[in-house]
Amino acid sequence: MSEKPDRDKAMRETIERLFSRELSGIGDRDLRESVVEVWRTAALQGGWRPEDLERIPFTLLTETHGINLVQHTIAVTEGALALYESISGACRLPYDVNRDWLIAGGLLHDVGKLLEIEERDGGFRKSRSGMCARHPISGAILCAAAGMPEEIVNMVACHAKEGEGRPQRPETILIHQADYATFDPLVMLQKGLLIG
Repeated sequence: MSEKPDRDKAMRETIERLFSRELSGIGDRDLRESVVEVWRTAALQGGWRPEDLERIPFTLLTETHGINLVQHTIAVTEGALALYESISGACRLPYDVNRDWLIAGGLLHDVGKLLEIEERDGGFRKSRSGMCARHPISGAILCAAAGMPEEIVNMVACHAKEGEGRPQRPETILIHQADYATFDPLVMLQKGLLIG
């Protein structure tokens, strides 16, 4: 047996373990499998090993205080889901939210960072791929190539500044809000603007 199938299998198993709680919330088995496959493809294409996934910082734009990409992805997914459940529990929404898509979009919103970030000389930096296309774009391309619904491609492509002024799914907005709720306080802390 060659090393590549072993690495592919180890990567898949690691991703399934890291996101087991969130993946179990996706009722559509094919969608759940596709989420894992997109993560696996991105990780391998980015040159990462299974043991690297919990070391990758979630951003290069500010001090992360040890928060890694996996932790951030879980926080955004769970945060977007909790925001939806809070709003829908308090009032009747005039629009539909697809819970499976919301979880899948949360898990995939930053998958492009596996291509955007690289480890070099003992640190992390923007890769050549990241210089060519920010993670919302590379992530959307990965999702489209995997045959994800266009609505999930929208969530990934439009969750950050690339989505400003663009048509968005309600799930995209929930993911955006959860994403910035985890990012903005760290930026403000670094700039001395966070009131303690």
